[in-house]
Amino acid sequence: MLARIAVAAAALAVLPHRAAPVVREYEIPRPGNFPHDPAVGPDGIVWYTDQTNSFIGRLDPETGRIVDYPTPTPSSGPHGIVVAPDGGVWYTAQRVGKLGRVDPRSGAIVEYPLPASARYPHTPIVVGRKVWFTDGNNNSYGWLDPASGATAVFTAPTPASIPYGIRAASDGSLWIAQLGTSKLGHVDPATGRMTEFELPDPAARPRRLAIGADGTVWYTDNARGYLGALDPRTGRVREWPSPGRSGSQPYGIAIASDGRIWYNEAATNTMVAFDPKTGAMETVAIPTSTAVVRHMVSDDARGRLWLALSGTGRIGRIDLPKP
Repeated sequence: MLARIAVAAAALAVLPHRAAPVVREYEIPRPGNFPHDPAVGPDGIVWYTDQTNSFIGRLDPETGRIVDYPTPTPSSGPHGIVVAPDGGVWYTAQRVGKLGRVDPRSGAIVEYPLPASARYPHTPIVVGRKVWFTDGNNNSYGWLDPASGATAVFTAPTPASIPYGIRAASDGSLWIAQLGTSKLGHVDPATGRMTEFELPDPAARPRRLAIGADGTVWYTDNARGYLGALDPRTGRVREWPSPGRSGSQPYGIAIASDGRIWYNEAATNTMVAFDPKTGAMETVAIPTSTAVVRHMVSDDARGRLWLALSGTGRIGRIDLPKP
């Protein structure tokens, strides 16, 4: 199957001498699809979860060809997805309490059951030999060791904290956005112990994260309409109001190869690029309306940003200017 491609651009506050970014869209052929999260491998191939149809999709950006693979467990509701260092593609089968691994060469899938205390796995990340995941429905997070099949599940310290987005820092430690609270969680991967960092405004609701090379934890405040940054060394928090202000619902976030922090305003059909050096923000409209970018990933080798355009049946691509 070949994805139909559309391109449109709409940018505000464009910096001088910088070409306006555009969002290119790849339409997914399978009817009723719902792309939830994307992932990109070192070869540039883009993988995504089709949550409604319970397929894992593979997009070749050079040809536009899409191949999708049904999950072994029907109606598994695949949610998050990530490409591991060995090329394996891991996803969370949220509706059935499993993690799955796709062989990128053959498309064969193996699924791993999780304990009942993690029956709604949300977002996966691979650190070392383990696949870590969050489970907001059970106020938990944990890991799977694929080599042995061993698992461990940990309960977040604050009740109903809704562990959501998860990222790894350069030192191998983990950060988790706690959507049900105004807190970010820092996890020691050796013990699973979480240390919580309270954000200044109790109304804050961090949803997704990105970790800078300097250790700064960037987060989207979905409730208040802010982009935030935590310095873990000092505990200092800085915040910037999103262009769409309150009600804009910042969601997916990534640090891209152009050095900017990119994130989505889910309520305004808009991408925002924030320059941490100058504080300047640039907005880019998504061509197809009602798109919600729950997650995005940067292909630094090719200068591309990939978006799952939930609600539109499309995958989005932004080709980034060189920094």
